[in-house]
Amino acid sequence: MQSVELLLDDRLDAAVRREWRQVSGTGIRGQDAVRQISNRPHITLAVAQHIDPETDLELQRGLLAPALQVTLGGLVVFGGHRKTLAHLVVPTAGLLSLQRTVFRLVRHSTGIPAHTHPGDWTPHVTLARRVLPEQIGTAICAVSASHLTGHAVSIRRWDGEAKREWLIA
Repeated sequence: MQSVELLLDDRLDAAVRREWRQVSGTGIRGQDAVRQISNRPHITLAVAQHIDPETDLELQRGLLAPALQVTLGGLVVFGGHRKTLAHLVVPTAGLLSLQRTVFRLVRHSTGIPAHTHPGDWTPHVTLARRVLPEQIGTAICAVSASHLTGHAVSIRRWDGEAKREWLIA
């Protein structure tokens, strides 16, 4: 999979990483277990099986570095047998507008999941993946119930197959 992601400021990034460690401290695999240097807290704006180089150029021409406040709100659990624990991101007009713009630029890419279309997209920051149902309560209790606030600072492209990232705005 390939994606377009919103990166967080240093303070908010550090707060999320603390929560990753808190989840891992319970014996549940938090996102901090992913040791790749590119692993960082982010908000995925768009996902596709493949985003071609021409679309990458359109993204670079069409996007500016964001100046958005980001508030991480309550927790949400996604998934079937294995769960994903995440902070919901409080949607703002600016965030929703940015996601619509990114979607418009990647809409011709192959393999776009329906849940990433504007109106169906749920902005979030992942704390843990592949959590067993009987572990989810422990994971939830490990993290902060308070809202975390910061800013978005840049937009990156992530190529999951090549394990490669690059900034586009």
